[in-house]
Amino acid sequence: MATFLFFKDTYKNIVFSLYHVIMNLSIGRLFLGLDCSTQSLSAIAIDYGTRKIIYEKQLIFERDFPHYQTKSGTLRDPDPLVVHSHPLMWVEALDKLFEMMRRDGVDLKDIAAISGSAQQHGSVYLNETFLEQPFDASRSLKENLEGAFSRKTAPIWMDSSTSKECQEIRDALGGPLATIEATGSNTFERFTGPQIRKFFKTDPNAYAKTATIALVSSFLASLLSGKIAPIDYGDGSGMNLMDIREKKWHPKALKATALNLEQRLPPLVASDTVIGPVNPYLAVKYGLNPRALSVVWTGDNPSSMIGLGLIEEGITGVSLGTSFTHFGPLQEPHIDPTGEGNLFVSPTGDYMPLNCFLNGALAIQKMREQYGLDWEAFNHALMRTRPGNNGAILLPYFDPEIIPKVLKPGVKRFDLDAKDAAANCRALIEAQMLSMRLHSKWMKLKQNVIYATGGVSHNKPILQIAADVHHCTVERSAVGKSTALGAALRAAHAALKPISWKEIIKEFTDPIPAFRVEPNPENEKVYDALLQKYADCERQTLKSSNH
Repeated sequence: MATFLFFKDTYKNIVFSLYHVIMNLSIGRLFLGLDCSTQSLSAIAIDYGTRKIIYEKQLIFERDFPHYQTKSGTLRDPDPLVVHSHPLMWVEALDKLFEMMRRDGVDLKDIAAISGSAQQHGSVYLNETFLEQPFDASRSLKENLEGAFSRKTAPIWMDSSTSKECQEIRDALGGPLATIEATGSNTFERFTGPQIRKFFKTDPNAYAKTATIALVSSFLASLLSGKIAPIDYGDGSGMNLMDIREKKWHPKALKATALNLEQRLPPLVASDTVIGPVNPYLAVKYGLNPRALSVVWTGDNPSSMIGLGLIEEGITGVSLGTSFTHFGPLQEPHIDPTGEGNLFVSPTGDYMPLNCFLNGALAIQKMREQYGLDWEAFNHALMRTRPGNNGAILLPYFDPEIIPKVLKPGVKRFDLDAKDAAANCRALIEAQMLSMRLHSKWMKLKQNVIYATGGVSHNKPILQIAADVHHCTVERSAVGKSTALGAALRAAHAALKPISWKEIIKEFTDPIPAFRVEPNPENEKVYDALLQKYADCERQTLKSSNH
């Protein structure tokens, strides 16, 4: 028996090694990861053989595509609860990104596989002409797709206009707890299911003309594949439509959302699914290897899990981007009975409990604009104010908040002078971290170290506040764009199976030693007391706003 196992393992290793040789000779060693966030489209290309990131590029929607007239990548409505974006803007950005990669000298023929991530929950509505025929390489992607949409704009994760639809779906599923047990999350205004229901109710004619409802991730994956792309479990679990344990569309949730919805939704698949070879359009127009693999996309948060190296319990992540998110790996599904948090599926096949706070980087931007501070001045304000801020509390609801649920925006101050710029800057960051700590108890995650990513993670004074509030070591990812890196690593994992996740992420996700921040023990009691005061202020504000 031992001899059989020896030869079996030897044969497996030979086949495995031969596969790698074939991959490296016939396709290449590069893997490309893309990320379509709220504000930008980013690309990271990795050389798997040398364990190096060999290319990074980012397009900023507001700056690089001003003709769409977005603000931070979003279209704002007279109704502050309505927030959409332009699918054609993402399409145009994708075309431009590949053109820039070619111009920058990236050997596109050496790319073995491509995957991506995108802002979660947003939905794109396509008519029957979408991908009806192959793309014409003499025309832009935008020109190929004009007329393929049954709805010109896409509601995104910042939209909170579907409270009525949330209640309708929740009631149909048997109430909040039943909804959470079924889908992993309570119905949230930003989630795709309520957004679809609102569209179905308010524009039934356009809904009838909709042949496919895609997530932002599966829409862009479709462009790269030249066929309707499936939705992966990670992004599918952010829709209020997927059975969180069975990982398939939930019949009652579909019925509660819209008529004949399942026939409009792509299938659900694992995050390591290869859709097929890349769209011939990309090979003809940009010289991409026609044998390169197109791998299913996922949501930005699941992708960030991989980009941060969160594959085992004990290390959690915070993404300090447009929104702030707090998440980590969990082997068994564990729901939040209060309905604040979300339970998603991780690309590893495990689960990821997650809290999302809408007032993240954009709230800091608004605070800086209010007091006329650049980043250097903002950081200086944090460093010259005392931890705990003498008990000052700020509730930073510049926009409607997700956790806690606040639909009417408005900044609240307690023992804080609005004229004191420095105190307000510290109060903002302390509030963001205190809220994160307060509302993460349900996750029951082991948290020995926090890995930070996102644009705000470049600010060491902010990381110090995070370490002090959480009483935990904080390290910064070596790559600010962990979502795009996660996409590149997912592409490698899908193409090079059965290599383990531990081997895939090796060296790529090591944090920056110089950015390791340890909590100051002297501040532990300060923030424990401030946490209680923050909770009281939050409870008082929510109670008054509900009456």
